[in-house]
Amino acid sequence: MERARVTIESLAHGGDGVAHLPDGRAVFVSMSCPGDEVTLEVTESHERWARGRLVSLDTPGPDRVTPPCPYFGACGGCQWQHVAYPRQLHEKRDTLVQSLRRIARLEDPLVGPVVPSPAEYGYRNKIELSVSGEGRSLQLGFARAGSTDLVPVDTCLLLPRGATGLPGSLSGALRFLGSRGVQDLVRATLRISTSGERSVDIWTTAGPFPRALAAKVIAEATGARTITRVIVRGPGAKRDVTRVEVLAGPGAWAESLGDDRYLVSAPSFFQVNTAAATALRQTALEMLDCDGSMRVADLYAGVGTFTLPMARAAGETIAVEGSKHALLDLRRNLDRARLDADVAPGDAAHVLEGLGHLDAALIDPPRSGLADAAIRALVGARIARLVYVSCDPATLARDVKRLAEEAGYVPRRFVPVDLFPQTYHLETATLLESS
Repeated sequence: MERARVTIESLAHGGDGVAHLPDGRAVFVSMSCPGDEVTLEVTESHERWARGRLVSLDTPGPDRVTPPCPYFGACGGCQWQHVAYPRQLHEKRDTLVQSLRRIARLEDPLVGPVVPSPAEYGYRNKIELSVSGEGRSLQLGFARAGSTDLVPVDTCLLLPRGATGLPGSLSGALRFLGSRGVQDLVRATLRISTSGERSVDIWTTAGPFPRALAAKVIAEATGARTITRVIVRGPGAKRDVTRVEVLAGPGAWAESLGDDRYLVSAPSFFQVNTAAATALRQTALEMLDCDGSMRVADLYAGVGTFTLPMARAAGETIAVEGSKHALLDLRRNLDRARLDADVAPGDAAHVLEGLGHLDAALIDPPRSGLADAAIRALVGARIARLVYVSCDPATLARDVKRLAEEAGYVPRRFVPVDLFPQTYHLETATLLESS
């Protein structure tokens, strides 16, 4: 195997450090930090780039720090615990800028500094744990870096203080239930609100299930107020939720953003960093610049993260959402807040055409970005102002390019917000206006 000594120059979206081999090719090295001088072994070679394994850290870079998590390096949940937080923010902004230059063809994109997370650890209000084994051998954990193998964990430092040991507590409870015959567990979800309210969702396939026993054991182990069983069918990522059974409590987890309180059911999406999501929401609303006369739409509305403040500020608000679970939460959250908004069930790409004139719209699509049909619908709708909330720089850049070419939208500014410290992920709010 070819070996080389290189200096790590930057970090790539995906987490690896980037250097250049003596022949000029870019090489990607996991677990490296900008400024590190390392010896690597080339494990994958291509005409223009290569992948390398870190053999030795010869001289640590100035931004390298000691990771506090005992699972770091094995668990794939975090990629950058060894990188000082200010450097993480620098690299995330650079990734966004480079994506906009390379993909969207913007020479000098107006990208502000990254809005930092108020907390570098203990910020997550939710984690999803995979399951391995059955009965007394059952284990909960996260996928190993670069693999689907499970890394069993008893703690997670991204959970709030006082809740970091909940993965181990839940593992013990599920092992006990496994010894009583509970099988076919798919995964488990833990949620902890800023007020300390805990919720546990157990994902299983259909079949007999000791509901009362499970509720008692899980509540005693974790202190969860709400416990649900989410019944799914189908393989892997294509699993469909067929039914949700409430085993204990109100059946929904509660969290607040600003003055708004949200109820979130087990299958519904909610931003995992409450404090940083509050900043993201405020940024997006300032870009939207609603007044009492405007007719606005919240596309991919979810449980109403943006809908509630939009309904408070705009003249008329339409919320579009396709998930039946999120729709239930959205309507309930609007009712609880005593706010008025029209709720339009369905995919935004198909519903948008029938909404009539809109002064502005907020778009918060999944990580894959806007589908072709959604782009066509936006082009046809001729909305003067769009605010695009994205969790992936590459798909954001792709969609900005298409909206510019096909509908004349001009990107006025990009505000990155760090909802995911210790990882390469980044959220961005973008203001686009029709030319």
